[in-house]
Amino acid sequence: MSVRTLEQELRYTWLSVSKMYNEEASKYGGSMAVGFALLSLNPKEDTPSTSLGPKMGMESTSLSRTLRFMEDENLIQRIPNPEDGRGVLIKLTERGMEFRNYARELVMKFNKTITNEVGEDSVKNFYQVVDRINKLIKNKEIFK
Repeated sequence: MSVRTLEQELRYTWLSVSKMYNEEASKYGGSMAVGFALLSLNPKEDTPSTSLGPKMGMESTSLSRTLRFMEDENLIQRIPNPEDGRGVLIKLTERGMEFRNYARELVMKFNKTITNEVGEDSVKNFYQVVDRINKLIKNKEIFK
């Protein structure tokens, strides 16, 4: 009999969620990474490309590849940052906005389905637990 660990359950659940979103996104030629990037972009104003990596928890190489794909698919435009000549701003195109709205609908549907299934109190408890886990890790309190 094997012992369940938080790490295994988090990983297994995340892989299941990731697979679910990738299957849905593939129907439209996208991926979960593209959907996540679209949701991380500000729909009302241009987003500095340097802010996306930390926001998404994505390495720069993977982020560059994702942004290149999004640009090729006419989901975004890269424009020079007028305040910083070295920087680039990411702007959603009309098509990108449509895909962003669809990605948002999917995320909201997932969250609503889970909340309906387990109840609001369980969802609140889940958020409390993951917030505490992240705080313990951030403050290096686990492996002192």
